[in-house]
Amino acid sequence: MIATLQAAFERASSAYAETYAIDRDPDWFVLKLVEEMGELTQAWNKFEGRSRPHGRSEDELRLALADETADLLGHVLLFAGQSGIDLNAAIERKWRFRPDDLRA
Repeated sequence: MIATLQAAFERASSAYAETYAIDRDPDWFVLKLVEEMGELTQAWNKFEGRSRPHGRSEDELRLALADETADLLGHVLLFAGQSGIDLNAAIERKWRFRPDDLRA
């Protein structure tokens, strides 16, 4: 399950990097995590009324929050893949369940 998701994010990220001539060196992966967490925080602050919504409706703010959450998830998976981290093993060790045993 996680490997399939990682592969899909890797294909999308690799294509994006090729299109825009982005060098995805090891630092890029961790720096993107920080960037995306910042964007998620900004979306959360707008959604919660802690910063200006810039004319966005509640539905638009919720959509932005969802989009930034998806970005962060994607970059976590990209970072883990690039770093050789076995997320299945880490989840089993830390969260005490096996992701590959899950069924929809």
